[in-house]
Order: sequence, then C-alpha cells, then structure tokens
Amino acid sequence: MFRFKRPHLLLLLGLIAPVYSYAANYCIAVGGGFGAGGTSYIGINFALPAAGTCTPWSGFTKTASSVILITSGTACTSTTGGVLTVSVSSADPMYAGAGAIDSDYIQLCKNGGTGCAVGAGSDQGPLGGSTAAAETCTPGLLKLPPTHD
Repeated sequence: MFRFKRPHLLLLLGLIAPVYSYAANYCIAVGGGFGAGGTSYIGINFALPAAGTCTPWSGFTKTASSVILITSGTACTSTTGGVLTVSVSSADPMYAGAGAIDSDYIQLCKNGGTGCAVGAGSDQGPLGGSTAAAETCTPGLLKLPPTHD
C-alpha cells in the first residue's frame, strides 16, 4: 500500500496540474462599453492565456441599446505577457443580416510594451470604437435574455 507524505503529494499535484489560469468571465469595453454608447465583449469562462500562448474566446457581444451578438474567436498574449490580442467574429441575423459576420481585432496593454502604454487598448472593426479596456463583468452586463435583436 502506498502512503504519500502531504508535501510530496502537493508537489506531485502541482507538477501534473495544467498550466492554465483560472477561468472566469472576462469583459472588454470598446468605445466606452455597452450602456455608454459603445460595445462590450463578454467572454464566458475565459482563462487569460499565459505569455506566448492563445486560448479560445466564446461568449456574446452587447452593442447599441439592445443588440446582442453571439461571439467566438481567439485570444493570445504576447511572449512578453504585456499585450493581450483578441480576434473575434460576431453574428446576429436580426442586426447584421443573414450570413453576415462582424469581425473585430482588439488589443489590450496589460503590462505595457513597445508602442503600448499600460492600460491602453484599441479596437479595429465594425462594432468597435478606437479605445478598448478591460471592464468589470457586472450582473447586468452578463445578463443574456432568451430573445434579443
């Protein structure tokens, strides 16, 4: 019968556990965010990727006064860990038209970097504005009604 000493067991578990950060909801405000004239991207159970890696992004986007689009894509953190880049595509036939996809390219400066001041961010795409920043995922922002336009 095997008997493990507690420190050895904890070390073993630490070595075999995956190297992912804790998954939680992650929200990004573009152009001031939803409710302030902009757009908010909500990543459900999103884990920030480690430096030099990428993770899937899935969730929804809120824009205008009541538009909700279903969103998916990829998020990557630079090798230095300073910049998070999120490339997403969003669809809502009632808003954008049947078969239409809106794609956005968002960069957030977590720790700064070349040409990227700490806290600065940008978005390029039809749903965004020029500025982007992480925002708190409030209960209202996370609300996904059964029907929406």
